[in-house]
Amino acid sequence: MTTEQFFIENTPAVLYGEPSDTLWLFVHGQFGRKEEALPFAEIVAPDAQVLSIDLPNHGTRQNRDEEFAPWTAAPELTRVMAYARAHWRATNVRATSIGAYFARLAFAAPEKALFVSPIVDMERLICDRICAAGITEQILRERGMYPAREGDMLSWDYLCWVRAHPAKDWHCSQYILYGENDSMTDLATIRTYTAKSGAELIIVPQGEHWFHTPEQLAIMVDWECKHK
Repeated sequence: MTTEQFFIENTPAVLYGEPSDTLWLFVHGQFGRKEEALPFAEIVAPDAQVLSIDLPNHGTRQNRDEEFAPWTAAPELTRVMAYARAHWRATNVRATSIGAYFARLAFAAPEKALFVSPIVDMERLICDRICAAGITEQILRERGMYPAREGDMLSWDYLCWVRAHPAKDWHCSQYILYGENDSMTDLATIRTYTAKSGAELIIVPQGEHWFHTPEQLAIMVDWECKHK
């Protein structure tokens, strides 16, 4: 498959596939990297190309003292989508986990979106983690930071930013693949989002937030093939 590595301003990017009028912008999740887009590119070829970037502090950008946060990732994705819309006639989005949240912060709806384990309500996720940590919002506000049960840190500034910058409502063709044992987003939250957006929801029995077993990956590939 034709592969081109380049930069969109200062953001490292990779483009897969032969020239086409249609592009898929691939947005990885936490701990991901731009090269994760290759298997999806092989699915959509030759009908479309796939453009993927390394988000801050990921892939080739690790250990650069960059902050992986919505206020750093979303502006970059805004620029990347502007580049995409300037070079392709139709642009779709394939995003995973927090990548879906960043995309909805960054730009208006594409023609089509495929979301795997998307975080669709970041405020709700943070509030749930505050409760799980056994504290209140008042305590978090007073302390600024507090260790979460998952091992990372809860941040009052992060919660305030999320509340001040709501994600955009997308009303396009949306398809969601969701594991019934997703530890980041509960089923009620996903159903609320799908009811509002009209997204088609597929629930994978015994599926987790991270699709990684051979069975889960096979389901994901079949789903991607159906909606490419």
